[in-house]
Amino acid sequence: MFLSGAAYGATLNVAAYPAVDEIVRAAIPAWKLTHPDVDVVVVSREFNDHHSAMTTALATRSHLPDIMVVEVGFLGRFANSGGLIDLAQAPYYAKQYQSRFVAYTFPQATAKNGALTGLPGDIGPGTLFYRHDLLQRSGVSIEQLTASWDSFVAIGKKIKAATGAYLVADARNLKDVIIRSDLKSGEGIYFDAQGRVLVNTPRFQRAFALARQIRRERLDGNVQDWTSEWSESLRSGGVATQMMGAWLGGHLANWLAPETKGLWRASELPEHTNIAWGGTFYTIPTKAAQPKLAFEFIKMLTLNRERQLAAFRAQDAFPALLEAQDDSFFDQPVAFLGGQLARKQWRDEAAKISAVPVNKLDFIAMEIVNTALDKVLNDDMPIPAALAEASRFLEYRLRKP
Repeated sequence: MFLSGAAYGATLNVAAYPAVDEIVRAAIPAWKLTHPDVDVVVVSREFNDHHSAMTTALATRSHLPDIMVVEVGFLGRFANSGGLIDLAQAPYYAKQYQSRFVAYTFPQATAKNGALTGLPGDIGPGTLFYRHDLLQRSGVSIEQLTASWDSFVAIGKKIKAATGAYLVADARNLKDVIIRSDLKSGEGIYFDAQGRVLVNTPRFQRAFALARQIRRERLDGNVQDWTSEWSESLRSGGVATQMMGAWLGGHLANWLAPETKGLWRASELPEHTNIAWGGTFYTIPTKAAQPKLAFEFIKMLTLNRERQLAAFRAQDAFPALLEAQDDSFFDQPVAFLGGQLARKQWRDEAAKISAVPVNKLDFIAMEIVNTALDKVLNDDMPIPAALAEASRFLEYRLRKP
């Protein structure tokens, strides 16, 4: 049924990026069964282009879609911009659905003022993908590799000596994991609950030190993620491990390295680290033309068990909806991962991930920290100096109006 006030013959405009665009398109036939006179138009851009376009649209309040797909890394900036509808308020009352989702997702979508700015579509439990064949050739086990970060480095040396493969593509990967671990309740990655900068702290010092050790030991290829050189290293066996969200398994199988079927496995991250790595939220701009219809469509994408499972089966979009996680699909072996029951592992890991609040400056903080790490890795800048400088930059940015 239409919500009261919905326009007959309306069109819903959805702005998305791959592969969420395909998830949305796949849902349109089901939508048309109950809304035959409401068309859905999907505008898809590459990941970075999409978020750049949405940043501009929110800033200018022009060319806004009815539904804006947002990756969690950008959500803090968008959630605190004032440009997204608070779905906790009338007529949406979306907080009534919170218990149906993985626990850490709603805090990610909650702005500093308490506004709920989106509903989660999929999540990304942090995972260590590793080449099982390379570990076998090296005479080492995954348990040895992940026992601690120190053992991760030590076993990495054995792998490289035996196979020539780098342990990781980029030393930055270790930093990305470690700065997200051991967070206190209510504490963000870069800012605490009071908004104070956390960059110059032991957590970041350890992350930088391990990344530097990896680079000095020549255990990384100094290859950035998502480049052609990175893709080739995954295909050729030039790298032994890759830390990312569980969704990478689908990318490896479908387009990154399908010819490596059976060679990869998935494991928890070193030191039993449980972190979120990516995730998709559906949001509604305050200037959307059809906000009520947009919310109906979002509910179908996020609260409908079959739609969540269809997205998981087709696009490896791990469901944020808890009731979609009890399906027999989770008990099926993953052929690409050598028959491993990886989906059950990811489900167990997702349940252990702590809620991490987002900040509107998270994206800027990430860029500042990455620049600081580059100075350490490439210019041999002392870690204390690099982190102190990054902290000053962020504190200055906080003071800007």
